[in-house]
Amino acid sequence: MNPSHKSITWHHPSVSKLERYQLNGHNSCTLWFTGLSGSGKSTLAFSLEKELLTRGIRSYVLDGDNIRHGLNSDLSFSEQDRRENIRRIGEVSKLFVDAGLFVLSAFISPHTQDREMVRSLFQPGEFLEVYVKCSLEECEYRDPKGLYKKARRGDIHHFTGISARYEVPVQPDILIDTETSGVQESVQFIIKQLEERNIL
Repeated sequence: MNPSHKSITWHHPSVSKLERYQLNGHNSCTLWFTGLSGSGKSTLAFSLEKELLTRGIRSYVLDGDNIRHGLNSDLSFSEQDRRENIRRIGEVSKLFVDAGLFVLSAFISPHTQDREMVRSLFQPGEFLEVYVKCSLEECEYRDPKGLYKKARRGDIHHFTGISARYEVPVQPDILIDTETSGVQESVQFIIKQLEERNIL
């Protein structure tokens, strides 16, 4: 524990999460999209955000690339910094849930231990791991940002799937296979899953 924590006091909020739910007219949760680069995590998250908007659901996307332009611009892609990247986003996601919003976090988050660490921050039912399944071959074929080519050339180090491992979720809460399902079909499947869990 950081020694400075001894002088920090936790201030309890005067507005409860339930009161925020009542104000918004809906509950809140984190949908954590994990998968290889190019699997479609961000596309799916932003499309789901649009669908939730049409339903009057307040939500926000935390995207891996976008976050590294600001909050996590000081982090590299080393294993230690990747872990810190996920830790920070987990804490930010928790704040969004406390605020009564749906947060759609799209991060490769390659390690099971890190994803479970984030899950542990939430109450049961407030965190859903969404595994965006797509083979390395297909992701490398898509290569929308040209990152796989750079990784193969050795220009990018610690690149997940090439020079760094990805640990596939064993029992994700929701599984989306973007090689066999389109974006809108996948969005509707997630909506159905949320409804069946009485989150929507």
